[in-house]
Amino acid sequence: MTAKYNMRLIQERAGDEPIAAALVLGSGFAALGDMLKNPVTINYDALQGFPGGGVTGHGKDLLIGYLEGKRVALLTGRAHYYEHGNAAAMKMALRTLAGLGIDTLMLTNAAGSIVEDIQPGDLMQITDHINYSGLNPLIGEVGDKRFVNMANAYDPTLRQKALDIAERDSLGLKQGVYTWYSGPSFETPAEIRMIQGFGAQAVGMSTVPECILGRYYDMRVWGCSFITNMGAGMSDEHLSHDHTQTMVASGGERMQSLLTKMIAEL
Repeated sequence: MTAKYNMRLIQERAGDEPIAAALVLGSGFAALGDMLKNPVTINYDALQGFPGGGVTGHGKDLLIGYLEGKRVALLTGRAHYYEHGNAAAMKMALRTLAGLGIDTLMLTNAAGSIVEDIQPGDLMQITDHINYSGLNPLIGEVGDKRFVNMANAYDPTLRQKALDIAERDSLGLKQGVYTWYSGPSFETPAEIRMIQGFGAQAVGMSTVPECILGRYYDMRVWGCSFITNMGAGMSDEHLSHDHTQTMVASGGERMQSLLTKMIAEL
């Protein structure tokens, strides 16, 4: 009933026109909402089961409006496992969006690189992920649908589209496997060396639960990381959330450019 309540409220406030895609905005990317035409803002507090918000750099609103002529829904912030110990914290939000008929889910995050050829300031398209935490947002679901096939979890067609756009517009898009680490503490140098052994290229504290949920709700998923730092022990950087936000603020324009061009070609 909660998802139906949310859907009804959203349609009452924003209308019931089809929505081409939903975007989950990572740390520091909420400013993308300023680019929407004719936006309708719905605070998460009005929507049952949506994240309360508690991480600096994340917004607390669902925005629905037009970007490059396409109607989109922007989640200006997400809930993380480390906030409340709930891997399914984004379940109701994504169930609601899927219930509105949205079939494309675009995920962004700030992440750390663990390989030398991907550096701070780079964009890294997620080709696959490793659920290092072992947690899963579908624990407790019933029925056979919970056994989600995660092969090609990040849609190959959308990934190729992103590569084509990046090459055409010189956006310098890298590619790699993203590892979900629960946080909130950053990884130790020993943990970074272990994750390197898994064959990953980046590590972060989000995104994987939303990808799993998106696939569960039959959405095609695309993900991209903005690299803010090298993993612990790989540089002299002092890792902190302040550093993450500063990096995104100084170089997040290319992420916005890629997202808007992706939306335009949906």
